Amino acid sequence: METPTVPTFKLIIVGDGGVGKTTFVKRHMTGEFEKKYNATVGAEVHPMKFNTTRGEIQFNVWDTAGQERFGRLRDGYYIQGQCAIIMFDVTSRITYRNVPDWYRDLARVCVNIPMVLCGNKVDVKDRKVPAKLIKFHRKHNLQYYDLSAKSNYNYEKPFLWLSRQLVGDPQLNFMASCSGLLPPTVFIDKDQMARLEKELEQAQHISLPDDDHF
Repeated sequence: METPTVPTFKLIIVGDGGVGKTTFVKRHMTGEFEKKYNATVGAEVHPMKFNTTRGEIQFNVWDTAGQERFGRLRDGYYIQGQCAIIMFDVTSRITYRNVPDWYRDLARVCVNIPMVLCGNKVDVKDRKVPAKLIKFHRKHNLQYYDLSAKSNYNYEKPFLWLSRQLVGDPQLNFMASCSGLLPPTVFIDKDQMARLEKELEQAQHISLPDDDHF
């Protein structure tokens, strides 16, 4: 009996250097680098598998591996991308200001793919980009999540949202929440989680500005 083919999707993760992309990917034990480093496009590819109510799903996550330091990424990095995560650091305003550039490069090559905007490092007390200022996703029809890669906070939400979009099943769920994750290295308590969620909820009701970026 043949083993059923696992649906596999190319997931592109972009954002300024130092926002935590590689840390985020490598929190998942199947995400440890094991496939290839392609110097031509400057990417490491990390296969990540999730067990879902619709069977197993695999994302081949393309991580820039620091190449964003050398300027704009080559189109070869984006070609045939089926979904994307744009990440910034909530403790660094410039990384959020650069989100429109990452989005524009992605959208130029990958037309109408599902994208998630993620604000990482919400475990850090000195937040520079509060929820009320994060509006880019609302203007461009992206999903948004606060993240803390080191604490695993909201870790699987981007993958779950993308899985639902790609499979076309809004009821799809992961079979075991946070299975396969490395233990957290920092902790977010329940009060802090509740505050983060409340701030995001309140931010949804703030009117959008007229400019294209924020």
